[in-house]
Amino acid sequence: MRHEWRREASQPRLRPRLPILPAHAWSDPVTLRCLFVDFDSFFASVEQHDAPHLRGRPVAVIPVASLSTCCIAASKEAKRDFGIKTGTSVAEALQRCPDIALQIARPKRYVRVHHQFLEAIRTCIPTGKAASIDEVPCWLIGRERQRGNAEAIARRIKQALRDVGFGDSLTCSIGIAPNKFLAKTASDMHKPDGLTVIEQADLPHALHGLALRDLCGIGPAMEARLRRAGIETVEQLCAASRDQLRRAWGSIEGERFWLNLQGFDLPERITRRGSIGHSHVLDPKLRTYAGMRSVLCKLLAKAAMRLRHEGFLAGAMAIRARFVGMEARFERDLRFAPVDDTPTLLRLLCDRLHAVERAAAEGRWNARRHPPLAVAVALYELSPKSMVGEELVADRRRARAASALLDEVNRKYGNSALYVGSMASAVAHAAAPMRIPFQHVPDPGLEEETGLHGTEQAPTTAETLLQVRMNQFKVLAEQAHRQRTARKHRPSGAGGWGTSGPRRGLPQVGLF
Repeated sequence: MRHEWRREASQPRLRPRLPILPAHAWSDPVTLRCLFVDFDSFFASVEQHDAPHLRGRPVAVIPVASLSTCCIAASKEAKRDFGIKTGTSVAEALQRCPDIALQIARPKRYVRVHHQFLEAIRTCIPTGKAASIDEVPCWLIGRERQRGNAEAIARRIKQALRDVGFGDSLTCSIGIAPNKFLAKTASDMHKPDGLTVIEQADLPHALHGLALRDLCGIGPAMEARLRRAGIETVEQLCAASRDQLRRAWGSIEGERFWLNLQGFDLPERITRRGSIGHSHVLDPKLRTYAGMRSVLCKLLAKAAMRLRHEGFLAGAMAIRARFVGMEARFERDLRFAPVDDTPTLLRLLCDRLHAVERAAAEGRWNARRHPPLAVAVALYELSPKSMVGEELVADRRRARAASALLDEVNRKYGNSALYVGSMASAVAHAAAPMRIPFQHVPDPGLEEETGLHGTEQAPTTAETLLQVRMNQFKVLAEQAHRQRTARKHRPSGAGGWGTSGPRRGLPQVGLF
């Protein structure tokens, strides 16, 4: 692709700029290119379908039975009547709606329904790669781009989803627009069970009624940057120039955003995986050093299995732990020769965790007053396995063979059917089960713990809610800690852990 090069006064270096598109790109009379399907309140709707007594009631889906966690999904009733949504804390949800039904997430069930819905949609139109477990883009071609035909396809999709066997308990909202960005935006404009079409002629005034945060790609930090640039409304955003948005974003992404707003259909960016990792909020029973260590080992073993499945080696690791009522965190970043075997990675992890144990022994950390709250581990600096030669050291060959055996058994009988001893406590307490990431659809064969050590969890009853309420006194300190943290501005990376990867050249000193 040819690029236009320019020099800015504030930027001494030459930088590539997205190409200026020809004028005839605006003249295409058939501008509808993407049909975007968004399943309404997907997780909560599945729970309501499977448990008829929940239909019509406010429902929230939560990852664990604890007030210290947050809702990962809310039903239409919870959103409409109480303002409960993804990210609302369980404590706040109960405060807003004491009668809300709290359901423990069942990822395997959601993945199965997702694939059923995909097959139903494909009877109407070929689908693109699922944007997430509850979002599916479809591309329109030829006469499908005519508005009447596109709307007819959308109505057939809605009927096909009803015919799967869920009736009206699981609905979808569909957006149709000149590009994927606008189609996704349109799918959110009239929920639930909506159908919204944005044509080129409707731009930009069709977007003026939205808030900045309603647009995909604008979160709290980006909204603050736009406001500092004098852009406080979507109308002002649409009126801004291409250069203004580039300066506001501080990168070429601002130009991409401008082109998306104008209705241009940009090619998908080719991305390269940068990390594989997992995080987990600890169950109160595991809020000890031993429990924290066991869960971290399990998280790392899961990440290592995914690493091998995707054909990568890792050359760096980031370890994080947060504690109740304490600002200081345990953070370690380490680098090593590229590896993919579980035994070597676990040894590297456990060597770094000795610092926490020493802090407790020397009185620098009071484990009872400030128990561990949440942990995370991620593997970075990924390189294709094909770029590295065969292992020559005998011990490393044995470690790789052991890892291959772990993978074979766990794929056949369920994750954690066979595991190393350091994970025993985490496995016994069913800690760190499969979670639903919002960026991709997980593979149950790699993450679901079935077979020897667990079964798919059924919808929870009032007993779970009772357990949540009994745990309330244990998490009061956590709530106070979150409130203090929320009042302070703290830069956050992926998952809110304060960094997006290992930090180079920085000393890591402190409490631990």
